[in-house]
Amino acid sequence: MHHRFVVAAEDAGLRLDLYLAARLPELSRTRIQELIDQGLVRVNDAAAKRSHRVASGEGVEIETPPRPPLEAAPEDIPIEILYQDEDLVVVNKPAGMAVHAGAGTSSGTLVNALLHRLKKLSSAGGLLRPGIVHRLDRGTSGALVVARHDTAHRELAEQFRARRVEKTYIALVHGNLKHDAGTIGLPIARDLRRRTRMTARRPEGREARTDWRVLAPLDGFTLVEVKLRTGRTHQIRVHFSALRHPVVGDTLYGAPRQVRAGRETLPPLGRNFLHAARIGFQHPRRAERIEVRAPLPQDLRHYLRRLEAALGSGAGAIDAALAGYL
Repeated sequence: MHHRFVVAAEDAGLRLDLYLAARLPELSRTRIQELIDQGLVRVNDAAAKRSHRVASGEGVEIETPPRPPLEAAPEDIPIEILYQDEDLVVVNKPAGMAVHAGAGTSSGTLVNALLHRLKKLSSAGGLLRPGIVHRLDRGTSGALVVARHDTAHRELAEQFRARRVEKTYIALVHGNLKHDAGTIGLPIARDLRRRTRMTARRPEGREARTDWRVLAPLDGFTLVEVKLRTGRTHQIRVHFSALRHPVVGDTLYGAPRQVRAGRETLPPLGRNFLHAARIGFQHPRRAERIEVRAPLPQDLRHYLRRLEAALGSGAGAIDAALAGYL
């Protein structure tokens, strides 16, 4: 497909990749950068670089050929299985691992690891997403359900659609929440200015509901248990950011890069403090309710201990609040 634009005066000075990302929202910025690097973007009939600053009146042309179909391949990557039977598995996804291939990611995913470990997964999700019924953000760890055949996939997907799956998360957020529990019901939509983000500021967004309760109030932080009633992209992160209590480590949604606790500056966490701690659902073939727990990972436990020490809190207070999650 061929597109041609003429740069307006108000867009002068924008980087070429940002200019095109704003005009072609169906393409990721990574995809646009790939096309620029392949010489498929021209400015005034000459190949240009990503860093080119567009000028008023310039003609910008871009060719967007279709990508060849891809298929996920097995890779020998260690992965922790929390529950397994002939119909499904529940895996403990580590933070930093993408669930499946996407823009800028073609290997090292959970799907690649599962194909090596289990050999065969359901095909209902397509060639790049075999077995994948739902997802977790790359920076989020915890329990994720995977279907081993299409019948299980369809049944589990219907449970997610009908909101019969119970999803419980643990999060550490900045600031002290005013109440012991609450519900956030702000609609969520794509951020039109920054396509990697979602926003709760557009009233035409999709319905979203997040229930939460305080596990441990700390000086300048709050440890919370969160239950998702809907499954929107980045839902917990967006909702707490909208309350001005962003998830610790989540710089995309307003968390500071440097975290101060008492008189100490803590080392960077290197991920979002968000963990899918528990998931409950009806077994797709048996009259049995399954509940699987993923213990809080060591990096998050270590961070809480550093935070506790920096704040001078009583030893073990956080562990007591997290009883059942460690």
